[in-house]
Amino acid sequence: MSLWSRIANVFCSDRLNREIDEELESHIQEAIEHGRDPAEVRRAFGSTLRHREESRDVRLLMWLDSLRADAVSGLRQLKKNKITSAAAIVSLALAIGACTSAFRLVDALLLRPLPVVEPEGLYILSRHGAGFDGKPGTFEDYQYPLFRQLRGAVKGQAELLAISYAERMDLTYGADQEMEKALLQYVSGSMFGSFGLRPVLGRLLTESDDLTAGAHPLAVLSHDYWTRRFGQDPKVIGRTFRLRNDLYQIVGVADAPFSGTEPGTMTDIFVPAIMHPDVGNSNSSWLRTWARLKLGVAGEPVRQKLQATYRAFEEERGKGAGLKGTDQERFGNIIAQAMVLQPAAAGVSEMQENSRPSLTLLGVVVVLVLLITCANVANLMIAQGAARAREMGLRISIGAGRWRLVQLVLMESAWIAMLALALGSLFAWWAAPFVVSSINPPDNPARLFLPADCRVFLFALVLTLGVTFLFGVLPAVRASATKPVSALKGGEDPHSRRRLMHALIALQVAFCFLVLFVASLFVATFERLSHRPTGFSAERVLALDTVAERPQPPLFWDQIVDHLRTVPGVEKVAVASWPLLVGYGFRSYISISGVPQNGVFTYFLSVSPGWIDAMKIVFVDGRDFLASDTSPVVAIVNEAFAKAYFDGVNPVGKSFDKGQSRYRIVGLVRDAMYSRTREPLLPTAYVPFQSVDERMAWAPMAPRSRGTFIVRTYNPNPLTLALTLRQEVTRARAEFRVSNIRTQLEINESQTVRERLLAMLALFFAVVALLLAGVGLYGVLHYSVLQRRHEIGIRMAIGAQARDIARHVIADISSMVLVGALAGLALAMSSIRYVETLFYQVKATDLPMLGLPSLAIVAAALLASLPAVIQAVRIDPAEMLRAE
Repeated sequence: MSLWSRIANVFCSDRLNREIDEELESHIQEAIEHGRDPAEVRRAFGSTLRHREESRDVRLLMWLDSLRADAVSGLRQLKKNKITSAAAIVSLALAIGACTSAFRLVDALLLRPLPVVEPEGLYILSRHGAGFDGKPGTFEDYQYPLFRQLRGAVKGQAELLAISYAERMDLTYGADQEMEKALLQYVSGSMFGSFGLRPVLGRLLTESDDLTAGAHPLAVLSHDYWTRRFGQDPKVIGRTFRLRNDLYQIVGVADAPFSGTEPGTMTDIFVPAIMHPDVGNSNSSWLRTWARLKLGVAGEPVRQKLQATYRAFEEERGKGAGLKGTDQERFGNIIAQAMVLQPAAAGVSEMQENSRPSLTLLGVVVVLVLLITCANVANLMIAQGAARAREMGLRISIGAGRWRLVQLVLMESAWIAMLALALGSLFAWWAAPFVVSSINPPDNPARLFLPADCRVFLFALVLTLGVTFLFGVLPAVRASATKPVSALKGGEDPHSRRRLMHALIALQVAFCFLVLFVASLFVATFERLSHRPTGFSAERVLALDTVAERPQPPLFWDQIVDHLRTVPGVEKVAVASWPLLVGYGFRSYISISGVPQNGVFTYFLSVSPGWIDAMKIVFVDGRDFLASDTSPVVAIVNEAFAKAYFDGVNPVGKSFDKGQSRYRIVGLVRDAMYSRTREPLLPTAYVPFQSVDERMAWAPMAPRSRGTFIVRTYNPNPLTLALTLRQEVTRARAEFRVSNIRTQLEINESQTVRERLLAMLALFFAVVALLLAGVGLYGVLHYSVLQRRHEIGIRMAIGAQARDIARHVIADISSMVLVGALAGLALAMSSIRYVETLFYQVKATDLPMLGLPSLAIVAAALLASLPAVIQAVRIDPAEMLRAE
């Protein structure tokens, strides 16, 4: 008989039995037809059942048939115990869905290879060593002239690609006067060919499009941007848009799903690297250098050539800068940096690097939640198995082996796991995109590619098989160890089963405490960063990012400020180079009385008169800028500046030098955050927005092409004036256009996007862990009450009060909760030192960090024990005595 026939017979057992019975009967009838006595024939033929079983063994795959039978039995058990089964399936589905959702986020940001040809062959050129400030770090930025030299040094051995950092740029399409934002990357013309990408429309950039500076104003759109912005309109080819002072023509659309090289960011537009305004500037680092080694070429010789070329370029640049003394020593740190070929199959981005440690820790939290779930379901199955002890004893008595009992219980576990997988997959499909969208700032959202593809399915499947083994093996082994005599007489010692269940409860509580502890650290970090004093008032403030087609003199900017002050609803107006807390800025070293201040950076920000008042930064001493003040002549500094350079003494009236420029301090203000909320309050110097172009002999006012108007309104919702202010800027000076409008509160909140995401995820997992631990406690208490009904009834019959019964019921479980909490505390205290740097001003010894998990676990234990206590005190003593 063929293998396929034997497999088919497994799932058609009724038909097979009929065929075997018919065949056996035909043999008996044949003997009778030959004249033999029917009774003698049947007696000689023997047991029909035995012959049927022997025949089935030949026509079936027995191992597959036993699996089918155990699967049917397992499904019947689930239907028989609906409440217990539903609790196990839902709790496990929640855990599998949470784990799969976390995997989708981690995979999209850290693991998923770029959708290009042979992504495993991609490398990023990074440098390890001390920076200009002497602090160790990893650096990936390069200048285009250096890139050209590096590319020439390894020609024939490796292909180098220049790809800029993705940047949100202001552009306009056609004659549209409304500016819009798009994420843009400057790329080598050979990038699309090297990556094996094809156009879905038009053509892609080639090497011939990347030869002469400023001569190739061409653009390729990503498929995602083409869909969002143009609705997949095929007429987009040939359209133009203005970027800075260049008019670019769209020549093609890249095929999906490629949308750039930075996970967490989807690039909208790709233009040739040779079109970058700083393409010839040896002091401007704006690109990453990617490498793909030629077939058969070793990496180390290539790295050594790149290292030698890099050092020669930087040494020559240092000589041209004429550095001396301390600056020359600092520049030596840059020259000494070691170049590394870093694998970059999954791409490279700032979000990726910043999120890697936190997401790794969150992954540990998810694993702990999964272990809590496995312990919880195992407890429920052990409790359910107590009611089946007689059944297991009977199975062993009639010949079932230990492996067959293990298989039986594991099949029940597999049913629970597969049903949980179905529910968990639906949850994961919804949860990951929802979490990302709910924490995104509207101005610059993180965009992750989150497909529910075979990678996600394979992870969920492997996870399901793993948890089936984790929560199913212990109940299965215990079931297989059942002693038939003991089971048929009334079961094994219930105390041993309770001890195992109590141990699992302690394990759940320990893991739950650890999850809650880590979650409280994430939440505390977010809360402290969100409520950290900024030093300025963000309420009722709008930031109008404004650009001009060509640099305009400061007088024109002042005219717009004066005009906006006349708009109804406007309280105060000023202008600055950029808003506070946008994540970037300008910093430099200074000197006092000609003496360099080693290792201390000072932030600089150009602001107009009235800006400090508009931001409500408090003056300590001195005055605000006057309309006649210019940079470099005067400056206003903060208290951190005074502490760093003047030992806290009032510096008003004193001077400092930046390069060849000298500034006289005319004002002292309180500290205010400058770039990022996680940074300490650093020395900051505010200089006049009106600056002198010192390169010209007659020192004219330097024109500016971009700036930010800061508008404080009377209305609590400043966005109500957004459209009006946008129109008034252009009405005041036709050369200016508003490219973006944000409230200062939105800018502040964008600083804690990562912390908000991690806090939300950690809090979600903490709630899940707490619910699962509560379900586990309830399951054990419920089982304990069922096992001790007679004992409790006797105690009540001899006079025990309800409070005594309640105390007696929860006494054992309380000790296990305490043991688990202490174990969790020990785990938390021993591991926190490895991850403490991930959190902001949060220490493991903070009382709230220890108290919150403890209070939450106590509350969960009380709620979980309440139904069991009510069940115990409602036991009828008379009924129990009659049963005896």
